[in-house]
Amino acid sequence: MTTDTSKPIEWTTDALAWARGPRIRELKPRECAAVLARNHVGRIAFMANSRVEVLPVHYVYVDGAIVGRTSAGTKYLSWLVRDEVVFEVDESDDLFDWRSVIVRGAVSILRPRGGDAERAAYHDAVAAFRTLIPGAFTERDPTPYRWAVFAVASLSITGRVASTSQK
Repeated sequence: MTTDTSKPIEWTTDALAWARGPRIRELKPRECAAVLARNHVGRIAFMANSRVEVLPVHYVYVDGAIVGRTSAGTKYLSWLVRDEVVFEVDESDDLFDWRSVIVRGAVSILRPRGGDAERAAYHDAVAAFRTLIPGAFTERDPTPYRWAVFAVASLSITGRVASTSQK
């Protein structure tokens, strides 16, 4: 069998997309906000006992902040002494088609006691979280041991997207 090497192989753009690899670019602020709003499970990184911890959390994204809840464990105790955190959420359609958003900020434990502003922030956060889990903080709460409400006020939000599409 002989092979004609005088003619180059004609590859279509789609056939070579995998060979070129994904295009990676920064997400625009509105794209970052959309990824944060669409998702409800992320990872929060913080310092505890002189090492970095990264743990999953349920959350809602409201008014530029990450709102979630936790129990009295490592996160809660660490946040009482150091409020700096990094939060990340990812979306993946395929190995080379994904979006990732990172929120850097300060975490606050919200409480139902205190001044008017503190109580309002707590009740607003609970109401926002109930859009995700309607029974939260009621007798129908699926995770009643997660009683501590937190908010991450963003200092910066950045994101990246990888795509094999030529759009």
